[in-house]
Amino acid sequence: MTLPSKFLLLALALTPALPGCSGDADPESATAELKAIADSGVTGKTTFKATADGKVLVEATIAGLTPGKHGFHVHEWGDCSAPDGTSAGGHFNPDSHEHGSPGVAAHPGDLGNLVADANGRATLSLVLEQVTLDAGPLSLVGRGLIVHADPDDLMSQPVGKAGARIACAVITNDTGETKPVLKAI
Repeated sequence: MTLPSKFLLLALALTPALPGCSGDADPESATAELKAIADSGVTGKTTFKATADGKVLVEATIAGLTPGKHGFHVHEWGDCSAPDGTSAGGHFNPDSHEHGSPGVAAHPGDLGNLVADANGRATLSLVLEQVTLDAGPLSLVGRGLIVHADPDDLMSQPVGKAGARIACAVITNDTGETKPVLKAI
């Protein structure tokens, strides 16, 4: 084996261990553990799973909500450090779509509304077509996930009048390290 061949084999062997590399290192699933903002008491878990046809299945279970509808969105930054959740930025919208109901014509971050029952619990199951879990520009991994206090009206621009942010999480890769997507300073 020649010297350059040895280096190539070493590089190929190390590539999956490097953060941010694609290929087999791309996650097939991701998770967001929602934590309450301020004293909202809202918590929950959301999973994201890549489907065989290139879509992403989103499943959420949330507790501590007031009964009724609550806007639910992926936000551009994976940062929940601000006391009011604003460090997560605006809705994830890399292609500058109008805000609306979940679907290919809306922001990729538009997840619609959670509907909480009388006990403050909500579940959601939704398939998204225009996002991924890989390292590309439409990836949800490393972005913020926000639950809002009010219903998303699914039409007001740019965010549906969903009100205050009451829970926040960073969407993390289930198979390795996640580097949160942060606003450039």
